[in-house]
Amino acid sequence: MARLPPLNWLRAFEASARALSFTAAAQELHMTQSAVSQQIKSLENAVGRPLFYRRVRGLELTDEGRGYLPTVQAAFAMLEEGTTVLTGRNDPDVLEMHCNLAFAIYWLTPRLGRFMDAFPWVQLNIATSIWPLERPSVSASVEIVFGVGKWESRVGQRLTHDRIFPVCTPELARRISSIDDLLQQRLFDLPGTLQSWDSWLEGGAQGHALVTPMVHRASTWAVSLEWALHGLGVALAHNTVADGLLRSGRLVRPLEFALPMKEAYYLIAPEGSQTNRAALAFKGWLQKEMAP
Repeated sequence: MARLPPLNWLRAFEASARALSFTAAAQELHMTQSAVSQQIKSLENAVGRPLFYRRVRGLELTDEGRGYLPTVQAAFAMLEEGTTVLTGRNDPDVLEMHCNLAFAIYWLTPRLGRFMDAFPWVQLNIATSIWPLERPSVSASVEIVFGVGKWESRVGQRLTHDRIFPVCTPELARRISSIDDLLQQRLFDLPGTLQSWDSWLEGGAQGHALVTPMVHRASTWAVSLEWALHGLGVALAHNTVADGLLRSGRLVRPLEFALPMKEAYYLIAPEGSQTNRAALAFKGWLQKEMAP
């Protein structure tokens, strides 16, 4: 990998190329004209090509300089954007949230308009994940994760008390009136959860011996429920992700038995974070929305 030139050389090149003047670039960068000229010479030596023609009336970019300029400008634009995002995390009106993907899609999104209407001054930045160990936003002031309530010595506030149950399309449900009928269908679930189809079947079969079925697994309910919505089979789901789809009639429960869920969604704050007013506003709103 080629060694990159120093950033100050590139900044001198970009400013000089825009102004086509070392003098104007020096004024913009609060440097002397000779310092800018020397940095340009150093950059040209480093890349092994002349970037400017030095004319009597000013500068002119060489073909290499014209080709290099858009790359340098794009790099500076990316750096500026990234720095803006980073420093924005200290803004009291910016809510940095790390949220479980299924929760964000099925619970938060249908209600998010109410939060935005109530707090129009909050700028929302959400990073999503599937499992608690995934940390796409290390500086988040609010986290909503799925699990048993404790991660890396961080204790969460429990938000949900769900039950698990099968769901499918109304058309497919018409073919299911018993567990035997259910076992003739494709079954969908997630790996890594504490309760699976085996758990649900053990409770729903009321002691009847059952052959362990084949189960197709996805890493997130956002996928397994889409499979169910497309009529591919029956997904194991729970209230937080399925209630909206059940109310709309897009999915139904073919059998009524439901098993209390051991895991839940939790609200936690990462260690060392400082809660700003945007985070406080969201926490208060979330607790009211989740209240029974």
